[in-house]
Amino acid sequence: QVQLVESGGGSVQAGGSLTLSCAASAASYSTNCLGWFRQAPGKEREGVAHIHRGGSTFYADSVKGRFTISKDNAKRTLYLQMNSLKPEDTAMYYCAATWGSCSATLTQYIYWGHGTQVTVSS
Repeated sequence: QVQLVESGGGSVQAGGSLTLSCAASAASYSTNCLGWFRQAPGKEREGVAHIHRGGSTFYADSVKGRFTISKDNAKRTLYLQMNSLKPEDTAMYYCAATWGSCSATLTQYIYWGHGTQVTVSS
């Protein structure tokens, strides 16, 4: 069974930090690439960060230097450490998995979680 379950969202003031987690089933964790996406109200879903099964990481320009993606193979869990949060980071955050190449192309990702809300106040 393919399953991705996000947690760790919440409300924080600008400049604060949050760590998101995504618990993955064995099937979804074994894919080629795991990623974090976000969708703000009225906006399209966008890629935030991605990690290849080999460990290579990729970040959107808007989060470089502030967010860190990582994974724990023993726990089959994906993480997103978010520091120096800004109000524009407010969104629903989703984790996703793909057997395709590691990119921010939404249509490549066939496994999705239900999301966790992050709200950053100024």
